[in-house]
Amino acid sequence: MAEPILKVKDVSVSFDNQEVLKDISFSVNEGDVLAIVGPNGAGKSVLFRVLMDFIPYDGEIKWRNDVKIGYVPQKFFEKSELPLTVREFFVLKSKNLFFKDKKFSDSVSHELKSVGLDPEILDKQLAHLSKGQSQRALIAWAILGHPNVLLFDEPTAGIDLAGEDTIYNLLHKMKDERGLTVLIISHDLNVVYRYADSVLCINKERICFGPPKRELTGENIKQLYGESAFYQHGH
Repeated sequence: MAEPILKVKDVSVSFDNQEVLKDISFSVNEGDVLAIVGPNGAGKSVLFRVLMDFIPYDGEIKWRNDVKIGYVPQKFFEKSELPLTVREFFVLKSKNLFFKDKKFSDSVSHELKSVGLDPEILDKQLAHLSKGQSQRALIAWAILGHPNVLLFDEPTAGIDLAGEDTIYNLLHKMKDERGLTVLIISHDLNVVYRYADSVLCINKERICFGPPKRELTGENIKQLYGESAFYQHGH
């Protein structure tokens, strides 16, 4: 059996002597989708920041040597506060990837088309994009440079139900076509059942980890979200 692309063992994080993650352990196999679920304040986004080595932690995190990560945050910018065109926004990424101008332009156009956006959107102001367009643009931004692992922090926050379905179908299609490993934070257990190979349930510490149909029991959901959530999420 192949080595997991990611192994996490007993990871803990504290801010100002307050523990926000405690003894989190899990692994992810190449090509799988791992969904991370939990209530607000459970430490899900903190876990992503730890996985990208943005903040200090205790414990062990081992990525496979060839891993290249793309990241789509839940809220990357306030569009109204960032007076840039889509093209200028992508140029910021190109400075880190050392693209030559022509190659950069071709790559951006290709990735925009891959997420269902017309390259003409490059000349639009970020502030003029819809939420769905903004999210697609961020996905294209994340896959520029050909990562093999994608981290998505609630990729459909603020998008209507039809838009949510479109975004998740897009992610699933990209995973299959590119052989990507995907870690996704989601609040929607229906999405977890539909798209995830495994689920990590956390509320500062691990509640459950494994295949969704096995782990998302009424008891675990109740432990994760509280008594009332069982009736909201129960299957």
